[in-house]
Amino acid sequence: MSFHIVADSCCELTADMKKRGNIEIAPLTLEVGGESILDDETFDQKSFLRKVAECPECPKSACPSPEYFRTAFLNGAKHCYAVTLSAQLSGSYNSAVLGANLAQEEDEDLKIHVFNSRSASIGETLIVKKIVECEEAGMSFERVVETVELYISTQHTYFVLENLETLRKNGRLSKTKALVASALKIKPVMGATSEGDIVQLDQARGINKALMKMVDAIVNDAQHVENKTLAISHCNCPERAEMVKEALLERLAVQDVFVLDTQGVSSMYANDGGIIIAL
Repeated sequence: MSFHIVADSCCELTADMKKRGNIEIAPLTLEVGGESILDDETFDQKSFLRKVAECPECPKSACPSPEYFRTAFLNGAKHCYAVTLSAQLSGSYNSAVLGANLAQEEDEDLKIHVFNSRSASIGETLIVKKIVECEEAGMSFERVVETVELYISTQHTYFVLENLETLRKNGRLSKTKALVASALKIKPVMGATSEGDIVQLDQARGINKALMKMVDAIVNDAQHVENKTLAISHCNCPERAEMVKEALLERLAVQDVFVLDTQGVSSMYANDGGIIIAL
């Protein structure tokens, strides 16, 4: 096996990625009301959302250990890559870097690079897709790293959430201006900065208006989309994701598009009804 990719479980995998055999998910652990839930293939979104809704405390997540990453890297592949949540939002990146250092102490010839996605969810998915494309094009390890890092610097992530409580309570919105009271049904349109922090881009009254403002923001930012993939993930709202997809495809001629359901970490932060988009 020439290359191996380890992505933390905020990364949603496509059906094709799951079949490949050389893309591994490093699960985060979710904690809801004293119960620990491993964010792996056993994750049950509907059950999880119900537990979150019933629990007065805010759910939390714990990143995979450096030891998990170390073992994942020592799998016989010549080139290893990790893709993690934005380092501004999670300890997953630092854990993977430490795991890479430990693995390279055991095998000095092993080539490992940890990509800070500066994103989350399907932002990570698109980075995994880009690594696969580069490796299959026969690029050297160094060229893959250079190409994918450049890609990350041009990628944009956007989201509109029905409920911001988890982000707010877990301190992930600390750098965002105070949000208008939810009693007014104001929904902020959020995005990621180039460093991977969360920022408010716009707002609207009502979720559908906010989604259309997000579409406007994506179209305004979009460049050279004929070579890009549009990725959408949703938390338990496929019809809403389809509506946003159609609105974007009317205005952008992208190369490809896919829609995925959120896994555990993304479900925890996006909450029921959230939409995340990366391009």
